[in-house]
Amino acid sequence: MKRFCVFMLMVLFVACSKDVHFITGNEPPNPNQVPTVLIQNYVNRMFIDLIGREPVDAEMDSAVAFLKKHQLDSTARAAMILKLQTDTAWLEGDTSYKHAYYQRFYDMAKARVLEGESDAEIRQWISQFERTLLIDSLNGDTVPPGNYISSGRAALEIEKLENVLKIKNAYMQGTLQIDEVFQRLCNNYVYDQINMNTFNFIRATFDNLFYRFPTESEFNAAWDMVENNKSVVLFGMNGQNRGDCLRILTSSREFYEGMIRWAYLSLLARFPTTEEVAILLQEFYYDHDFQKVQRKIMLTDEYANF
Repeated sequence: MKRFCVFMLMVLFVACSKDVHFITGNEPPNPNQVPTVLIQNYVNRMFIDLIGREPVDAEMDSAVAFLKKHQLDSTARAAMILKLQTDTAWLEGDTSYKHAYYQRFYDMAKARVLEGESDAEIRQWISQFERTLLIDSLNGDTVPPGNYISSGRAALEIEKLENVLKIKNAYMQGTLQIDEVFQRLCNNYVYDQINMNTFNFIRATFDNLFYRFPTESEFNAAWDMVENNKSVVLFGMNGQNRGDCLRILTSSREFYEGMIRWAYLSLLARFPTTEEVAILLQEFYYDHDFQKVQRKIMLTDEYANF
């Protein structure tokens, strides 16, 4: 009987045990086995995406050595990305990595919204409006014939264009938030020349900021706000003029989703999945830290291509 009980216990133990299977070929890649050329490609891509140029030989050698020393881990990669975004040490030709990064961001933002209008071209528009002010002051109450812009409007257009030129430094210094950057980019004479009349302005702002056109109800609300200065509700917020409309658009969750989509397009040449947007939006909607969004994308194996 005793032997029988022992036997039954052994059978029960074996029956309840889980089979253990060992899967071969599933080991994580050894960083030391990643070809140097792939690491160089990663560094090169990082420099171009963040500061708009390839690294010089000394920068490449230093970056590759640093990544190899730390076995390509995410902490080392994050440190390199952060350096390109924030390092203020003097750098010949770029002033600093931080300066070069924010110049690159500013240029990319203008390419997205203002068709790449150069600062020199913006200053030419300012000069034209300044001539209008001069003519107005010389003529007194006499209005010149032909196309004429009032001195009041000219002064306002100068202010808005100058605000565009101030974006880079203000954003770099932290006195301008990401939503205010795009409010300025969409509220100036150059943007109006690209997207003439209220109909095109509304469609363009939705497309530029959200990567979609407005629904009929969204369009009607924006139209009443911009064209008729009526007090209406859009995205749950009230406004009654063009500035309010842009403030509402850039305060919405969809604006921050659009920024995430822009980051993916710029860095990975594809739109993010719904899940990828949702993950990044959890923090980005509240901290407005676009640089962190870029770092998280650039830390992925898809970006590194190791």
